[in-house]
Amino acid sequence: MKTDSPLRKAIVLLSGGLDSMVTAALAQEQGFEVKALTIDYGQRHRLELEAAKRIATELELSDHSEIALDLRAFGGSALTDEIDVPKTGVGDDIPVTYVPARNLVFLALTTACAEAWGAQDVFIGVNALDYSGYPDCRPEFITSFAKTARLGTKAGVEGQPFNVHTPLQHFTKAEIAKETARLGLDPAWSWSCYDPTPDGYACGLCDSCRLRKKGFAQAEINDNTLYAA
Repeated sequence: MKTDSPLRKAIVLLSGGLDSMVTAALAQEQGFEVKALTIDYGQRHRLELEAAKRIATELELSDHSEIALDLRAFGGSALTDEIDVPKTGVGDDIPVTYVPARNLVFLALTTACAEAWGAQDVFIGVNALDYSGYPDCRPEFITSFAKTARLGTKAGVEGQPFNVHTPLQHFTKAEIAKETARLGLDPAWSWSCYDPTPDGYACGLCDSCRLRKKGFAQAEINDNTLYAA
C-alpha cells in the first residue's frame, strides 16, 4: 500500500571513498532520506573531497554538508603529516596511515549533525574484513560508540537513541565491488588512493589501492579508476 508518510532521516559519513559511496546508496535503498556529511580534515588525498561532492550529486542526496577540521595540527599519520605512505602491501600491524581517533571524532560529529537534523540513524562505511587493521573499524568500537551517543546526547537521554548502521562491516572488498554493480554505481565516482600522483592518478600501491584493486579483480568487475601502477 502506498503511503504519504515522510521518510526516516539518516546521516551518512561520506568520505568520497568506495565504501562510503556504497553505504550511502544502501541507506537510500533502505528507504531513508539521506543527508551526507564530509569532513575536510587536511588529508593529503584531497581528491576524495571532490569525489564526495560527485557522489552526493549523482545519488541526489537530500543534502551534503562539508566541514573543516584540520587534523594536520596533530599530525601523527601519513595522511596528515610529512610521512611517506607505505607502498609495500597490507601488513599485520596498524599502519602509519591510521589517523589518531579519526572515526571516534567523525562519528561524534556525524551524531551531532543527526541530532540537529532530527535524525536517529547514522551510517558509516567501516569494514572489518578486507581493511588495514584500523582499531576504529571494529564492531566492538561501533557498539561502544552507540552506547556513548545514547548517554551523551539530549535525544538519547529522552529515549530516542541513535542507530549506528555499518552495512559493510562484514563484507569483503569483492562483495563491496559487487554491490556497486548491483546498485548501479560507477566506481569512478569514488576515490580510494592515499597518495595520488601530481597528475591525478591513483598510485596503485598504497594499502587502499591494493585492497580496492584486489576486490574488483576477485569480483571480476571492471574498475575504471586510472592507476599509475
